[in-house]
Amino acid sequence: MRKYLLKYPSYVTSLLLFFAASCNGQNKIQLKEVVNTSKTTTAGTLSIIKTQGTNQYAAVSCGLQDKSGNLWFGTGGEGVYRYDGKFFTNYTTKDGLSSNTICSILEDKTGNIWFGSDAGISRYDGKTITIIPISMNNASYFQLNNNQNTRNTPSSMLQDKNGKIWVGTSKGVYCYNGSYFTHFLDNDNVVNTNGLHLNMVQSMLEDKNGNIWFTTWFEGVCRYDGKSVTNFKPNGEVWFAGLLEDKNGNIWVGRRSKGTCLYNGKTFTNVLQNGIFDSCCVTSIAEDKMGNIWFGTEAEDMTRRETMGGVWRYDGKTFTNFTTKDGLSNYSVFSIVKDRSGNIWFGTRNTGLCRYDGKSFTNFSAKTSK
Repeated sequence: MRKYLLKYPSYVTSLLLFFAASCNGQNKIQLKEVVNTSKTTTAGTLSIIKTQGTNQYAAVSCGLQDKSGNLWFGTGGEGVYRYDGKFFTNYTTKDGLSSNTICSILEDKTGNIWFGSDAGISRYDGKTITIIPISMNNASYFQLNNNQNTRNTPSSMLQDKNGKIWVGTSKGVYCYNGSYFTHFLDNDNVVNTNGLHLNMVQSMLEDKNGNIWFTTWFEGVCRYDGKSVTNFKPNGEVWFAGLLEDKNGNIWVGRRSKGTCLYNGKTFTNVLQNGIFDSCCVTSIAEDKMGNIWFGTEAEDMTRRETMGGVWRYDGKTFTNFTTKDGLSNYSVFSIVKDRSGNIWFGTRNTGLCRYDGKSFTNFSAKTSK
């Protein structure tokens, strides 16, 4: 791991080695592990460090707060950063990560941290980072190479109430039962009358009733109720991204360049600002302790991404927009993390990370000096 001591504080095209096999009774792909021991040093950094010349399109694309209170942030090229409340610690391929391009993070029930990258999955147990390659048998298998058409993006990960780990990718949804992964839709017990593929999954969640929800690029909003997988196409749309269940059990969904809509258990309703928000892509959604809904957005029009988008807060009646003029690190926001103190962290393009404490933004990104 890289650690630095600085005197000043301050998407995703990631893709994954994956595979398909059948759930329950068909061919399975056995998991083999290669362990890499992380080094330890004594110094820390006060910032996420961006190397000079970092691609402006690279982002802090995902994050979480673990059971111990540490914050984890995945970046598009700088590996993973862990923040302990004082210092950031940087983990890269030198420490065992399968890649420095990270697009999903998960903490499982035993405290392991999982990282999805463009070169496979890595798992951190607090001491070592373990790369998880997959041996090939006669089951279908996605070969990792530089061909964009054969790569497989792990854009989201989820562990359900029963302990099963779900991985949403560009080539379907996979399940891990503690020993091996299987292709979810190959399970003969899953009723799939609409012939869904669940490709290009962007976000996943398990709701209070145990349903698993997926947002996709081409099949709309999908739901698995434990027996059947079905899909919804609100407004006839098929491309969705951000996903949240609020404290009242409503499901919020981020639309492509049209803001957001809300599912109350019966119908989808467009929640409109009647302004700029309604023409933004909603990439991430979170709810704060006051019940406000926060939206990370990006302008659909690439020529306006330096002047439109940012973060939006909705209090049930009014939308409030926060931008770089307020201290946000970039107009394109891809991840939102709430910490235990009530702060909200936003990951943005250009490897930006900032924290909002309810009054002001603090930037936690800095460029290297060389």
